[in-house]
Amino acid sequence: MSDQLTISAEPRERAGKGASRALRREGRVPAVIYGDKKEAVAIHVEARELNKLLGTGHFMNSLVQVEVNGKKTRTLPKDVAFDPVSDRPLHVDFFRLAKGAKVQVNIPVVFINEEESPGLKRGGVMNVVRHELDLMCDADHIPDQIEIDVTGLEIGDSIHISHVTLPDGAESAITDRDFTIAGVAAPSALKSSDDEAEEGEGEEGEEGAEGESAEGEEGGSDD
Repeated sequence: MSDQLTISAEPRERAGKGASRALRREGRVPAVIYGDKKEAVAIHVEARELNKLLGTGHFMNSLVQVEVNGKKTRTLPKDVAFDPVSDRPLHVDFFRLAKGAKVQVNIPVVFINEEESPGLKRGGVMNVVRHELDLMCDADHIPDQIEIDVTGLEIGDSIHISHVTLPDGAESAITDRDFTIAGVAAPSALKSSDDEAEEGEGEEGEEGAEGESAEGEEGGSDD
């Protein structure tokens, strides 16, 4: 399960672009807490502290306790706006979580036991279609990653969501199709040799047809 993170915040007294720019000049990042059918709360957090959490690599998939004036609110980060030039955070949205809530998150996929895949051992290539799975999870049990066992996979085999055992309390947010996550593709060298073989067979067939045609023409001239 992803770690629970904590960040301190202060109430935002003024709204508007001018006030937000002033906060950023002071090393703060404007933010808002909303959700759970309660009034939204405008806050600001320290940029350095926020960057530290962003650096964990799983900020968007972690529960974050936002502490304002000694009161902690359990949230899930929903959006971070970044400056297109400097890439520094400009604004953060925190979604307030109710007790027992389910949340929609993107969880990274990790493939295990690749050495037990005959297709990969023969030189096949793992063709990953989805590096993350869009899941609905219990807020208290958000997994760090989803492990997918590729034992026994041959070249040409594919892994679909129906083949994956998800953790308790988690289910796919996509329910209208059995989508592909990854597959074992033939190596380019094998594809090239197969193509050459097919071309060779085609040329032999053409030569044979030409030979038969020539014999037919010669036989016709004797008549």
